[in-house]
Amino acid sequence: MKRRLVSALVFALAAAGFYYLGLSGLWKVKLSVEHTLWEFFFIVCLVLAFQQLTTILIHLYVRWKGGPEGESKMLAGFVGVMALLTIIGAFIYSMGILKAVGVVAAGFAGMLLGWSLQAPVSGIAAWALVTLKRPFRIGDRVLFPSLGLNGDVKQVGLMYTVLDQVGGAIGSEEAIGRDILIPNAMLFTQVAINYTPRAQVAFFLDEVVIRMTYDSDWDEAEKILLEAAHEVTADIIRETGKEPYIRSDMWDYGILMRLRYMTMAKDRPRITHEIVKAILKNVQQHPRVDIAIPFVYSFRKSTTGIMRGQFPKPPNVTQEISVNEIEDDDILLSSTMEQPAELDLLMKNIQEKGLLQPIVVSATGTGRFRIVAGYKRFLACKRLGWSSVPVIIHEDSTAI
Repeated sequence: MKRRLVSALVFALAAAGFYYLGLSGLWKVKLSVEHTLWEFFFIVCLVLAFQQLTTILIHLYVRWKGGPEGESKMLAGFVGVMALLTIIGAFIYSMGILKAVGVVAAGFAGMLLGWSLQAPVSGIAAWALVTLKRPFRIGDRVLFPSLGLNGDVKQVGLMYTVLDQVGGAIGSEEAIGRDILIPNAMLFTQVAINYTPRAQVAFFLDEVVIRMTYDSDWDEAEKILLEAAHEVTADIIRETGKEPYIRSDMWDYGILMRLRYMTMAKDRPRITHEIVKAILKNVQQHPRVDIAIPFVYSFRKSTTGIMRGQFPKPPNVTQEISVNEIEDDDILLSSTMEQPAELDLLMKNIQEKGLLQPIVVSATGTGRFRIVAGYKRFLACKRLGWSSVPVIIHEDSTAI
């Protein structure tokens, strides 16, 4: 900044010196009949001083606006090119050949201008068309399928339409804060899909597809899906008056239940996430509703596709059972209560490290289980508030 200020001062002083030489008539050097060399140097120094001062003002303005350094460099480069063209024009003028050069340059410039302005003229025409017809507006979410671009319109200028890109860096329909500049001239040849044609917050039909197993309770499954949609999209339902509904298809490994509901174009990822989250939580709490998984019957069934409970579990396989299904033994309970310090230490270890060794149980034939080994571990887990414990179902034996 200081260097440019010093340069501007030097050029200004030099311009004053050359102006004085031109007026005094000292060492008069003619470039043409009407103009001298000092006049040309005066114009050059004056232009260079103006360039330096303009560049300083540009840097100060961009810094005040909080713009990037690259923006001030681009504008300073433009000012430099304009200064160079001005100096060339001043030289041609001082040589007295401006008229002759102008005739030749005018024809060439006209041809070059007509060729180079095709895209800008088309861009201005597209800007006028978009402004008057308004196929999309600032704030609308627009998709250009042939360009593979999706974004929210931030600005519609004379030359470019600026989009805040949606997706791209992430696999979601959310704006990511990356600007895309589309030349307006391209809008004449592109198909544009407007997600928000009627209002800033527009609604459209969306769906979440859940695969349910064939043995799930159909009515309960529909209830879970519809309750999730009502809970998440209650405001949208009140505003649109359109209720969620379900359509279903048969599939190779289950029923495709399609939950359809009205959603907001710019808030679709959040709404989908909340609905899926609510559905999964409710499915986990309802034993009569299950989610189908490809190649495996479901996450509640065995990996071989056999219904749970049809065949006995292989020996020495750990599984979870409810503590309420395990019988308390009064004799073992009384002996355990005689050693409270040992039980407290065991509870502390289980709380810190978990249950490292499963409890061994055997079936009683009444749907319940009797402890074979690990009664203290079972009692510690029960006192810690565990609702289920890992066990190994073993042949009946004497409890130890």
